[in-house]
Amino acid sequence: MSELPITEQENERSRGLDTLTVEATLALINDEDHGVPAAVRRELPSIARAVEGVVARLRVGGRLIYVGTGTSGRLGVLDASECPPTFGVPADLIQGLIAGGYDACHRAVEASEDDREAGAADLELRGVTAADAVIGIAASGRTPYTVGAVAHARALGAFTAAVTCVPGSAITDAAEVAIVPVVGPEVVAGSTRMKAGTAQKLVLNMISTTAMIQLGYVRGNRMTNMRARNSKLQARAVRILQSELGLDEAAATAALEAGGGDVATAVVMARTGRTLVVASDALQQAGGVIERAIASLSS
Repeated sequence: MSELPITEQENERSRGLDTLTVEATLALINDEDHGVPAAVRRELPSIARAVEGVVARLRVGGRLIYVGTGTSGRLGVLDASECPPTFGVPADLIQGLIAGGYDACHRAVEASEDDREAGAADLELRGVTAADAVIGIAASGRTPYTVGAVAHARALGAFTAAVTCVPGSAITDAAEVAIVPVVGPEVVAGSTRMKAGTAQKLVLNMISTTAMIQLGYVRGNRMTNMRARNSKLQARAVRILQSELGLDEAAATAALEAGGGDVATAVVMARTGRTLVVASDALQQAGGVIERAIASLSS
């Protein structure tokens, strides 16, 4: 029998887990979690290569597609779904593909992960080409669905990366760039929603956030392209405009209203003195990038 991947092995430090008090259990979990950021930090060079590959595709009209099963797939769907409200990008720019479809986001569909051909077929349905970037997420690194999807995408010429917690696994061979934070065995053996899931979430946060910054969807450290669709976000939008434009609260509120409730439009209007229609058109032509829109109206 082949050796179990490290994510499936038993953790020597948690062998008596069922005999511990609540407080001792929490302390053990927390102690184990402490090593996760360090494991991710060791992978920064690979994460940087992945970001560069993603940005290169997105700059020329490609998409970023996360692929995974179970917890890994859900993390990809989560990261993809949070990018449009945070950065104001189209919903199809960053996508999450999970084995078993979106129903698998809220209920287990374990059998679907064993079908290697299904991963490739699902990418075909999304129309993946060499212009896109595909990132496979698999804690064990051997999930057939995800490995198949990454191998298919790479064969098409797409940029591919893998996020796994097992070095030398099948998906590290399938992808162009392998990101492998080795977090060790889980407190509950095989429960990769724990340390492995935390590591994967940290890596996906880094990839999508840094890519969006590189593409111009953040100014300073402010979410200037966010969508203000509820009262909390409207208040945040006003604060962003106060900082971005040097306005008091009343003036920033008025600027937001003049911009149709859209922060990016309000910034372009204020910086160029143009109307709502002109500023909106410039942003659309600039792909939502504020600096590019301002430059086009100032030339």
